[in-house]
Amino acid sequence: MKVVGITGPTGAGKTTALRAVEKLGGRVFDCDAVYRELLASNGEMLRAIEGRFPGAVRDGALNRAALARQVFADPGALADLSALTHPYVRREVERRLRLAEAEGCPLAAVDAIGLFESGLAALCDATVLVTAPAGRRVRRIMERDGLSREAAEARAGAQRDDGYFRTLCDHELVNNYPDSGSFLLCCEDFFRRFL
Repeated sequence: MKVVGITGPTGAGKTTALRAVEKLGGRVFDCDAVYRELLASNGEMLRAIEGRFPGAVRDGALNRAALARQVFADPGALADLSALTHPYVRREVERRLRLAEAEGCPLAAVDAIGLFESGLAALCDATVLVTAPAGRRVRRIMERDGLSREAAEARAGAQRDDGYFRTLCDHELVNNYPDSGSFLLCCEDFFRRFL
């Protein structure tokens, strides 16, 4: 099984690239979704969070507001949270990749904004950056999330720039297509060649 890591800024078209993987019979592992599942089911990870962020876990469940107050009040706290949780996410993604391979899946995609910071890139045969011109990204964020232009620009501006990802990724898919269908065809072609 070939494993590709997919990353890039919000609004660039990662979802379309992931749909192309699925159309080719591949599996997609969304690391944000894995993290949310672990928050609901992994007592060991919750205990680790509680140990570093007292009061963030109540009655065996994450108190998001309490955690947010601590994480955003201390510049190093978010890095500490990531350092605590990334190993759990990585182990779960590794488990799911093994299952997919055992089932004969030809291709898997690991979708993670923190692909390199989490160590997940090491599980991949190649890494792909999905980018799009800034104006298109802002329009997509506005349409997708129902945000004002100012809010969408703020969200887009809060992320790392494309140059950061370019220095780390093996490939780049540039989404400068007029519609998602055209970009989907581009992505399918790329992943067919990758396979």
